[in-house]
Amino acid sequence: MTKDVYIVDAVRTPVGRYGGALAGVRPDDLAAHVLRALLDRTPALDPARIDDVILGNANGAGEENRDVARMAALLAGLPVTVPGVTVNRLCGSGLEAVIQAYRAVAAGDASVVLAGGVESMSRAPWVLTKPDRAYPAGHQELHSTTLGWRMVNPRMPAEWTVSLGEGAELVAEKHAIGREAQDAYALASHAKAAEAWSRGAFDAEVVPVAGTGLDRDESVREDSSLAALARLKPVFREDGTVTAGNASPLNDGASALLITDEAGLRATGREPLARITASAVSGIEPQYFGLGPVEATRRALSRAGRTFADLSTLELNEAFAAQALGCLAEWPELDPALVNPHGGAIALGHPLGSSGARLAGTVAHRLAALGSGTGLATLCIGVGQGLALVLER
Repeated sequence: MTKDVYIVDAVRTPVGRYGGALAGVRPDDLAAHVLRALLDRTPALDPARIDDVILGNANGAGEENRDVARMAALLAGLPVTVPGVTVNRLCGSGLEAVIQAYRAVAAGDASVVLAGGVESMSRAPWVLTKPDRAYPAGHQELHSTTLGWRMVNPRMPAEWTVSLGEGAELVAEKHAIGREAQDAYALASHAKAAEAWSRGAFDAEVVPVAGTGLDRDESVREDSSLAALARLKPVFREDGTVTAGNASPLNDGASALLITDEAGLRATGREPLARITASAVSGIEPQYFGLGPVEATRRALSRAGRTFADLSTLELNEAFAAQALGCLAEWPELDPALVNPHGGAIALGHPLGSSGARLAGTVAHRLAALGSGTGLATLCIGVGQGLALVLER
């Protein structure tokens, strides 16, 4: 018999722009900051009770290498007896960490787990492959690890290895989503995010990083307009629809959740934000990765015994406006007004390994603010996957 699993608290850093306010902070320090914040906000919890730290990270090639979860746990001052593991499901890594924590607690393998994710796209390094033979005379190629496919296996079909932006263009074609609709969606994301910040909707979850001067998400553009978005040129096709304005930016940030069973919950002395009831993962053709949430969401809702009509809120990661609109087109039974009420990644930012945990934390805080209801967090994943998590309160 599985145990009930609770989200006691959820925190995140403000999301920094590429090369912005958080660029000077190492990713392991960003991760340590959110772990420490959870402990500071739960003084009744003995840190030695923590059974594991699970963090998602999409890169793993820079300062977050060699198991950033364990490094962050040590940097956060957790007892050396608290282990840590890092997981990688690309853009879904943070939510994957939350789901793995959920499973461990539900199965009785753990009572208290810290789960989340971290990414510094600003500090992602260049990597150099080893030469095929010794003492090469020619130049060697550096690969950027900031985003996307690199060192692609030539056996992969060419249609699978298109850029993320080209994949968004394919979704736009599939669902006849024009440039104007994408720009309007992006503008609405910024407007909702700006309004949410102005009324303190993120106050319960955001924990600024000392010394950075950043106390809110750095990519939100309160002064954006349809005219300004319309002036931007397509990035991936000469006659395309996807621009820098209707896509998520490159970002830095970290997020973490405190996840427990009943015994762990009593040890915290706190009321939980929400309870986790189901999760699901799905696969899709890699070039249509943006539609990955469609099936994952349906599976998760089915496992929870819920339908779209039961939802009080839904967080859908906005990798691209075309991708988000494509998912909504395949969920005609969903009320779009429930989606991303505080804005999405186009405005708030998308630090890859952190984003999934950020979505889960936002849903948990939203349910707590509502007092009751069912919420869902979902996101698309490069190379063709989708991930979803259902919460209840």
